[in-house]
Amino acid sequence: MTDPTLTSAQKAQAINFDRGQYGTFAEIGAGQEVARWFFRVGGASGTVAKSMSAYDMAVSDAIYGPSQRYVSEDRLRHMLDHEYGLLDQRLAPERGADTRFFVYANTVAARSFSRQQDGQGWMGIRFQTAPGSPPSDLVLHVRLLDKDNLKQQEAVGIIGVNLIHGAMESHADPERLVGSLLDGLDPRRAEVGLARFSGPDFEGVDNRLMALELVKQGLAKATLFDTSGEVTHPTEALYHKPIVLERGSFRPVTRTTHHMLQSSLAQFTEEPRVKGKDVTVLFEMTLKNLSHEGEIDSRDFLERVDILAAMGEGLGGDHKVMVSNCAEFHKLARYLFRYTKEPVGVTLGVPTLREIFEEKYYADLEGGLLEACGRLFKNDLRLYVYPASAPVGGVLHAKELRLPKHLQGLFDYLVENNFIRGIDDFNPEYLAIRSRDVLKHIQAGDDVWEEMVPPAVAACIRARGLLGCKETLTTQ
Repeated sequence: MTDPTLTSAQKAQAINFDRGQYGTFAEIGAGQEVARWFFRVGGASGTVAKSMSAYDMAVSDAIYGPSQRYVSEDRLRHMLDHEYGLLDQRLAPERGADTRFFVYANTVAARSFSRQQDGQGWMGIRFQTAPGSPPSDLVLHVRLLDKDNLKQQEAVGIIGVNLIHGAMESHADPERLVGSLLDGLDPRRAEVGLARFSGPDFEGVDNRLMALELVKQGLAKATLFDTSGEVTHPTEALYHKPIVLERGSFRPVTRTTHHMLQSSLAQFTEEPRVKGKDVTVLFEMTLKNLSHEGEIDSRDFLERVDILAAMGEGLGGDHKVMVSNCAEFHKLARYLFRYTKEPVGVTLGVPTLREIFEEKYYADLEGGLLEACGRLFKNDLRLYVYPASAPVGGVLHAKELRLPKHLQGLFDYLVENNFIRGIDDFNPEYLAIRSRDVLKHIQAGDDVWEEMVPPAVAACIRARGLLGCKETLTTQ
């Protein structure tokens, strides 16, 4: 039997009535919404050492130092550093032996008369799990989806209470902590796109798994991290950037997968609106790509990420891994265009292109497939399509795909207007490679698989024993 979910008031009361916890609240931008919960439920004198806000930029800079962006992780870190340093300096000699100190901080831009868009911001907590112990941090990025300023402020307060309660009471169970962050809120009101755990109490926490957890538990539509395992927010990786994305299971990356992305990237970077600009390259996996019989294996997920980390060669260096719950491509497009108005290129093969035109996937849209295409190609997005082996031999190019008669005109229109573009540089020898066949060879210990994947991927799988890799059956 699961424990009942506490209300925001009950969580604030639980913190207030525990005299072994004491801390500072520093809030910029969306009111003193988090501290207000602790004051209004009673008993705050046992919890709140200080509550403050600094709305004026000059005042804020005088306290926390200058910042290029006031709603940023950098500003939040300065707030946590400054306030925790003061708290420890002033109170540790008197109370440090029997009190767990914490500092909660946020810097948030909510909807206003001059800012008619989703609110967004950073919040975090630095806290001790035992008196006198070194502190740990949990930092979040939140997106506020209400259309009303007061509702957005209310959401900030609720998420902040959840964060403080979760950190102080559930730090030993990060998955449960993550799952509690939107307690008391309809998930349509807010998203948590990043959760970064750090410090001695989180040494065993893999932030890539926490990123996955955000999407699994419905707190975010997507989350990103780089190939070193560092989680990153889309505003950092995607903001005003042209994007090339390849969707797949990557179990493992094959020569086909690699060449598809290389070739589409080469075409994409020659586009007039892209030429000379830095392009963000994304490997995207949906929850469906990751699941097997409805379950996601954490070890398998991390192994695929390790394989993708070996994929920098020939892709311009830096690339990111994206996990999303955007099964339909038009939902993926909507997510990406939150952060950029630059062109977006999606790399796929002919079989996936055919799936996009399956009408059964769009039963929830009034306009069906036609509406989905309108949403998908609303901005500057185009599909780069790698050929496939034709059923009767030869090669099937994107423009040669035949669909049911009532859909063929729509498809031809998209091809003629360059929304769908064939990939010119392809290797016929790669068309027969299937990742599921490669995986079977890997797990059987048949070394033929090494010729079916890029050399860097083969070396990574072999060196780390990934994907069930066994010793080869051939005599060395």
